[in-house]
Amino acid sequence: MEPLCACNPAPDDGAAHYPALAPAAPTRRRQTHLPLACVALTALLLAGCGRDDVRPTPRAAATVPERDWPVVAPDDPAAANAVLMRAISLVGTPYRYGGNTPEGGFDCSGLVNYVFRDMLDLKLPRTSRDLAAFQGPKVAPQRLAAADLVFFGSGAQVTHVGIYVGEGRFVHAPSTGGTVRLDHLDGSYWRKHYSGAKRVLR
Repeated sequence: MEPLCACNPAPDDGAAHYPALAPAAPTRRRQTHLPLACVALTALLLAGCGRDDVRPTPRAAATVPERDWPVVAPDDPAAANAVLMRAISLVGTPYRYGGNTPEGGFDCSGLVNYVFRDMLDLKLPRTSRDLAAFQGPKVAPQRLAAADLVFFGSGAQVTHVGIYVGEGRFVHAPSTGGTVRLDHLDGSYWRKHYSGAKRVLR
């Protein structure tokens, strides 16, 4: 006598829901070779999963190594320290196009103007382009000192400015919807769009 297959339930004959119906006589089912076929199919599928060409391991993204950022003493350490401390204190202030106060928000050149005017009573040009053309020595990246201005853009056109604070980092007001923040010059976007630096404090 062959056992009923445990994995295949008997069809619902409705007797449980409709007592007036007579239950059907139990029937025996022939044991099939379904379990053996399932095992063979599973083995074939698992064999395919182990092949490299089915799902190759993704390559790690190429990373640009960070540069060494030597500590360069500014010409006027007290003034540079005042600028960088004030700039860092404004991190989190909302971005606002044309803004130049902590209450109203900042755009990039408004932040630079406010910090230098507030701490040193130094009036600078208002736009990033005019700041880049401002009289002052150009500075190589490895010679950056605290309070130097760092510029970004495409080609020869400058479109953004920030204040260098040391160790490859700078404070800036990046874009609409953002806030004043610290970023690293080795960040992929900033490294690609870096266009130079100027020293305002001499």
